[in-house]
Amino acid sequence: MLFNSLEFFVFLPIVFALYWLIGGKRIKSQNLLVALASYVFYGWWDWRFLSLILFSSLVDYSIGLSLGKINKPSKRKLLLWISICVNLGFLGFFKYYNFFIDSLINSFTFFGKELSINTLNIILPVGISFYTFQTLSYTIDVYNKKLEPTKEFVGFMAFVSFFPQLVAGPIERATNLLPQFYKERSFNYANAVDGLRQVLWGLFKKIVIADNCAKYANIIFNNHDDYSGSTLLLGAFFFAFQIYGDFSGYSDIAIGISRLFGFNLKRNFAFPYFSRDIAEFWRRWHISLSTWFRDYLYIPLGGSKGGTKMKIRNTFIIFIVSGFWHGANWTFIVWGALNAIYFLPLLLLNKNRVNTDIVAQGKYLPSLKELGQIAFTFFITLIAWVFFRADSVAHAASYLENMFTLSLFNKFEVFPTTILLLTLFFIIVEWLGRAGEYAIERIDFMKKPLRWSFYVILIILMFSFTGEQQEFIYFQF
Repeated sequence: MLFNSLEFFVFLPIVFALYWLIGGKRIKSQNLLVALASYVFYGWWDWRFLSLILFSSLVDYSIGLSLGKINKPSKRKLLLWISICVNLGFLGFFKYYNFFIDSLINSFTFFGKELSINTLNIILPVGISFYTFQTLSYTIDVYNKKLEPTKEFVGFMAFVSFFPQLVAGPIERATNLLPQFYKERSFNYANAVDGLRQVLWGLFKKIVIADNCAKYANIIFNNHDDYSGSTLLLGAFFFAFQIYGDFSGYSDIAIGISRLFGFNLKRNFAFPYFSRDIAEFWRRWHISLSTWFRDYLYIPLGGSKGGTKMKIRNTFIIFIVSGFWHGANWTFIVWGALNAIYFLPLLLLNKNRVNTDIVAQGKYLPSLKELGQIAFTFFITLIAWVFFRADSVAHAASYLENMFTLSLFNKFEVFPTTILLLTLFFIIVEWLGRAGEYAIERIDFMKKPLRWSFYVILIILMFSFTGEQQEFIYFQF
């Protein structure tokens, strides 16, 4: 069920009304409703995979209870590894089985040997990478005694399957979200209004920016041999705003809807395209995944406390694993490795935490230095996005080879003025609102008629520029 579908616009008000009719004091009943609604939401796509979520929930719930009773280190470690193997085993089978088989066959073919191993027609369950990491965070935190194991299964089931962020995040930590299912919740009008405002902005990002940029990104990437370098650069630009509008739009909608039900999810994007270096970009892009890998992989590996070799090793591990998490294709691995190469000079020179504040804070415009830093960071990000979007490494290499020619200075063959103007409008609004949690969070400074006029403009733009409905990009991850 898509957030921008008619079915969801019927589903959400029904669940919202039933939820608050139950009342905030009847926590278990509310949790049961959330769990049932979440299973309906997910089952709308393919009911067969509900068993995976239920099984994963049962495994980690049971292991959590056992960890709460057992103190012997060896037994606790065994339980942790069972959880890791079960969850990553499912993820590995559904997402990476064919990739490994194809890679194995290709490697033997390269050395003149033929292997006859059949791949499987496997359907990738939507959101498996997200809820797998969410349940793992619970087991790991209980193992590390950062969280008490829960004894109430319905609440835990609702936590794992919470429909606003089930299929594309944010990836919530058990330490943040799970306790909220065991607290009394009351309807807060101001919080709900702010949530709806964030949903509106998220829908605008998805429908107007992402879906329309996708149209031109697809045309240019799918026919890259027919275009000049300048148009290929424009194609990378369109994809950059497609993936940002699509994914951050989903996160805004998920966070906003959660607030309607009295839950607070963690922020997932913080205006990453205004970053002044690649380290700042990664602190602002897909925050829930970046911090997950930092806390559960990078730091246990030793982080950046060791020598130079360890820093380099850990940096490449974290970025390559992050790339591989995104998909079973060598393009994602190259994308991760390229970002590691971008990041390493800053880390080794101890400049990876130079830009931690808001760019041009308290000013309308950045300085020339800041503008140059933003432009350079955005440009190298575009280069990396080419690998992320391309069908293969060869496709990405050909795309970049054609882009970096003298034709880079030619006129655009594709130049959709309207979409570019809308994107410019989007960038301006994001820039003006960069001090908030999301771009239009602080719009209350406007007088009511002007504020509502802005909302109406957004709605009109959504109806006027609704293109072909596109699935959210991160559904495939």
